[in-house]
Amino acid sequence: MAVDFSIIIQNLEPYLAIFELIIVLIIAFIIFRIISVFIKRALLKKVKTKKQTANVSSFIDLLNFIFAILLVIIAVTTYYGNLGELGFIAGLLTVALGWALQKPISGVVGWLILVIKKPFTIGDRVIISNIKGDIKDITLTHIFLNEIGGTIEGEEPSGRTVMLPTSIIFDQEIINYTEKDEFILDEVNTSITYESNLNAAENIIVNSVKKIMLPYHKDFSKKLIKEPHIRLKFMDSGVDIKVRFISLARKRNQITTDITREIFNNIMKVKKIIEYNF
Repeated sequence: MAVDFSIIIQNLEPYLAIFELIIVLIIAFIIFRIISVFIKRALLKKVKTKKQTANVSSFIDLLNFIFAILLVIIAVTTYYGNLGELGFIAGLLTVALGWALQKPISGVVGWLILVIKKPFTIGDRVIISNIKGDIKDITLTHIFLNEIGGTIEGEEPSGRTVMLPTSIIFDQEIINYTEKDEFILDEVNTSITYESNLNAAENIIVNSVKKIMLPYHKDFSKKLIKEPHIRLKFMDSGVDIKVRFISLARKRNQITTDITREIFNNIMKVKKIIEYNF
């Protein structure tokens, strides 16, 4: 018995359009998967920690899921409606999702910028939204800081962890202490009376800084080992002497305390020519 292919084709003709749509959607999904693989590889080259690697995988999985949902919506709408209705529904969905997921989407985009551009990385000391701390972790949605200072003056670790949304990078200023290296310009202030010997005071202060900083110079490059420099300012009761020097960002409190103690002890030895304003 001969098979009449023309009859089979006629019977299948109403379904050809949906078959073509399914094939197109499958091809589109395969192409998107291939693109997502390349995106994932590029992002994995930028990350440094296991948690960031997990974030990359979660991000790519989320993209694949969203794209698959869109394909399903396109298939259903095309089968039961027309392209005009599809465009209208897609527009409504875009507006609704954009409104509902504005913060999460901004957070994911912020995380991508942090991974790719690296304005700061884990371990950097930063100020974000007037909060000072060391970057502990960067996840898909949040930045975690080990707070510095907080309820106390200075830059001692407070023991608290601050959680900030990654979207904060779009509307807050960020100061990175250690983007280039671990060194910053710091200063110690000393006030003396007008009756004091200014030159002797300057020598004591500069030599005190050199003595305290000498053990730290092994951490410095040769270009950063510079002479401390003095800046003077008249005050009502005397002269304010500011000595500025290159310091280690994470040890600045310890270093300034040691320098202040050294200056005080040396001035006390020669207090006949230098009167320190307490």
